[in-house]
Amino acid sequence: MNKQNSENLLEVNNIEVVYNDIIQVLRGVSFNVAKGGIVALLGTNGAGKTTTLRAISGLLKPENGFIKDGYVKFEGIDITNVLGTQVVKLGAVMVPEGRRVFKHLTVDENIRVGSITRKDGSQAIRKDQKLMYDHFPRLARIINRLAGYCSGGEQQMIAIARALMASPTMLMLDEPSLGLAPLLVKEIFENIEAINKEMDTTILVVEQNAKIALQMSDYAYIMESGKIVLEGPSKELRDNPDVKEFYMGVTQGGGRKSFKEVKSYKRRKRWM
Repeated sequence: MNKQNSENLLEVNNIEVVYNDIIQVLRGVSFNVAKGGIVALLGTNGAGKTTTLRAISGLLKPENGFIKDGYVKFEGIDITNVLGTQVVKLGAVMVPEGRRVFKHLTVDENIRVGSITRKDGSQAIRKDQKLMYDHFPRLARIINRLAGYCSGGEQQMIAIARALMASPTMLMLDEPSLGLAPLLVKEIFENIEAINKEMDTTILVVEQNAKIALQMSDYAYIMESGKIVLEGPSKELRDNPDVKEFYMGVTQGGGRKSFKEVKSYKRRKRWM
């Protein structure tokens, strides 16, 4: 387990996730998210990153998946296999991959939908709604536009703002840079950093774009084949030659290197 902070908001301990009772996707995944921090979960397609977020968010059941072993705790409360609506009420909210806005609702209506689980009154909700437009000034110019007619970057901002309207303690983002132009990616991640600092919201972000994720996060984990294979402070991982080669370069023989083949790295066997 990492030593980011003695006060961990999220604790994922040795979880195994199975779909349809036979297909094992996660194999002994363990990690922590420190309160107030930004943690990145990195890996290529099929590594198990999205499944990990779904396991935390209580979204496995609709896809016939479940946590077979291990546990997930959020603020000390066991949320293993708890339904998603309850997880949101506890303060852990996920922004799914692909944005998934309500295309036939306006930008403003989409954002307000996020407050549906709140019980703190309309005045607090209106205040937070205004705050969303302060954080995302681009959206303030298109309040009444149908979300389906917004650009990919605008839809990603809508999805994040909608999630923030649930007033989460921890925001989880699944591939926020996917399909976006580099300038928009930069803007989205600047927004995420501002949310972390100004709204005191803990961030767990799943990303394939290792460079930008390691620049903005405090601590990071790298997944491969359903396991955590490397972890450490983001600054250290940015300078790690194996990470640079795996994500940025190509081996002499051609093709990307697997951490399984990196002799200098000794994997921690978390499942033992």
